Amino acid sequence: MRRGSRMALFLAGERQAWIFVFKCLLAFYLTAWLSMLFQLKQPATAMITVAIVMHPQRGMVLAKSFYRAIGTVAGSVFALLLMAAFPQQRELFVFSLSLWVGLCSGGAVLHRNFMAYGFVLAGYTAAVVALPAVSDPYRVFDTAMLRVSEVMLGIVIAALVSDIVWPERLRDVLQRTEREHFDDFIAFAREGLLGGIPREQLEQAHLRCVRAAVQLEDLRASVIFEDPQARVRSSRMRLLNLRYMAAATSFQSLHHLVNRLERNHHGRTARALTQLYAPVSAALAPMASPALRPLAARLDTCEAALPSLAMQLRTTLRQDPDLLLQFDSGAALLSRFAGELRDFAALEATLRETQGHLQGEIEEVTFKRPNDKVAPLIAVARTFITMLGLSVFWLATDWPLATTAMLLATLFSGLLATTSAPVAVTANTLGGFALGVVASYIASFWLLPGSDGFTMLVLGTLPLLMIGPYLTTRNATLPGVGTGYTLGFVLTLALKNPMVYDPDRFINEALASMFGLMVTGIAFMLIPAVVGSHWLRQRQMQQLRRQVQLAATAPTHGLLYAFESGNRDLFHQIVEHTRHGSAQSRSLMAWGLAVHDCGRTLIELRQDVQHAALPVIVRGSVQQAVRALAELYDAPDVARWQAADHAVERAIQLASLALPQARASCQPALSHLLQLRNALRDDESALAPYIARTGLGWTLGDIDAPPH
Repeated sequence: MRRGSRMALFLAGERQAWIFVFKCLLAFYLTAWLSMLFQLKQPATAMITVAIVMHPQRGMVLAKSFYRAIGTVAGSVFALLLMAAFPQQRELFVFSLSLWVGLCSGGAVLHRNFMAYGFVLAGYTAAVVALPAVSDPYRVFDTAMLRVSEVMLGIVIAALVSDIVWPERLRDVLQRTEREHFDDFIAFAREGLLGGIPREQLEQAHLRCVRAAVQLEDLRASVIFEDPQARVRSSRMRLLNLRYMAAATSFQSLHHLVNRLERNHHGRTARALTQLYAPVSAALAPMASPALRPLAARLDTCEAALPSLAMQLRTTLRQDPDLLLQFDSGAALLSRFAGELRDFAALEATLRETQGHLQGEIEEVTFKRPNDKVAPLIAVARTFITMLGLSVFWLATDWPLATTAMLLATLFSGLLATTSAPVAVTANTLGGFALGVVASYIASFWLLPGSDGFTMLVLGTLPLLMIGPYLTTRNATLPGVGTGYTLGFVLTLALKNPMVYDPDRFINEALASMFGLMVTGIAFMLIPAVVGSHWLRQRQMQQLRRQVQLAATAPTHGLLYAFESGNRDLFHQIVEHTRHGSAQSRSLMAWGLAVHDCGRTLIELRQDVQHAALPVIVRGSVQQAVRALAELYDAPDVARWQAADHAVERAIQLASLALPQARASCQPALSHLLQLRNALRDDESALAPYIARTGLGWTLGDIDAPPH
């Protein structure tokens, strides 16, 4: 059975691979035919566009095409301005072009979605338009128009083929993925509410939630290019994702509280909170009907019933003020989780049950993507130096094909700057490119010279060209080989209108192209890419901890969603390049949970302070505690931990004293302060190395006993 499942999975993968190969070949040859029909001089440019843009899913093709079109126009306009500014000053011309290509490479690193393609193509198109026209500046406008026409033709053909021929709708992928994540989270929450969850399991659940949130946002950002319904529902899909993140954070905080109570020997209080879970767990029980409206209604009823059940359970506990406050804090967390889960289920039901445009106002939310600014600057410097070095070599030697090397260096400096192992990928791409050159030579000088007509062109090149798209489907195991092969084949085949067969020029252009690729690889060796490096991970970990400072100081309007999304995206950037199970991975998991728990609670606490009529002395102590926690996470050490613990403890004492006179305003703030104290004193968290364990009565906590 297992062998049969593996075979079925292999055959399904092969089927998808060959469908993609067929669509690529159809787009290649349709683009070549139309280029010749329209008498465009370089059909190869349009075919290269197809190679870069094609993707198995339609929405991905349209997203890449959209940004590539913008990049192409921007690069062409810059090339025209550059030639107008420096028509006869080659030194200033190549300096400015190198700087532009470097800035475009940095933009590709800064933007980690398909917008990166726009930046890469803005640099590449400027080089494609400007470099051939250096010797004849009067032709630059005609060259720009031809390049834009060829690129746009490739974009349109790729989009049409992807949309018409065995289309795989990205909308369906998004809906299927989003429903799977919803069902998995509901099942996990239902099981988790039956009892405690080990910390390792919570860490893995946090990782799944992070990956799910980033994946859903990436899919949403691409599907809006494909489907008009997705565009009008985009805001609600983003809100759904952020409600999912908010509910997941509350669930994790709730289980952290129960686990801490059990570790500190307050089992009776922990069991009372577990009993309080029961109505929520029952509301999440599987039902015969798959409709989600009843689930949202059950959660709404459950949220209303929680306060009375909490009062009943509270009377069974030992009347220790601190333990009662801990229980109240857990009850407030559970009520918040039930409300967020209800909103999550209600919005999910709306999206599943309603087609087309949805009526009513929708809360405006954004998905924040934090980026380290140093990595793009390094990419700018590396690409600028590479292009400037090749330019100086060109001016010094007057090598006619140096521009070909510069074009390849321009393209791959941007494309490979976003990878974590650019030297290895460059080597793979160079190997694939060399194989593509050999295949192109066979087609150009053995198969095509004796043929006549477009049909013979297809028959002479198809068996060799199809290897490239197929290798692209194996990019996980052979990164860069398929792309290198396809580009090597198409570039050196150099379909022109009319076709020219020149073995000397073929070999020289092939050598120049591979020289440009080798120079790119050398540049990555001398100035390594920082994406995925230990140095960048350390910076990102610092940035992750500073999310607590964001939660403590940023304006509260829209802060919750900015924190939830930004924290998860940053965590995802780090974990993507961290080996699972390593010491770094365990440290990252611990810090991710600590930052998420503390940051979310700080935001809730600041909202309490802002909207509640707190006594002045309590408000001041809360603000001091918030500042102390921000300083602790910015640069954690024992002294800052002690200062934060003292500030939080003082705020708790003052809020407790004011509770009888101002219960409505002090109770929510007190619950959140208790959560922060629990997080500070969690000896299994990332803060454990900084906890001062001597002279603190809390380390000796009394064991729960039945009430007298």
